[in-house]
Amino acid sequence: MLSHVNDSGFWLIKEFFNMSVAQILKTWTVMETILSFVAFGVVVLLSFVI
Repeated sequence: MLSHVNDSGFWLIKEFFNMSVAQILKTWTVMETILSFVAFGVVVLLSFVI
């Protein structure tokens, strides 16, 4: 959650899409946060099934 400048994926996506640090902070960090909440929800649902 809350990926930041010390994450290698952060710099990889920044360079691949030619984005500024401000742009990538707004997009990559938000996407990682949403992804972590969705994954947590899936794990909670699976815990009721298993």
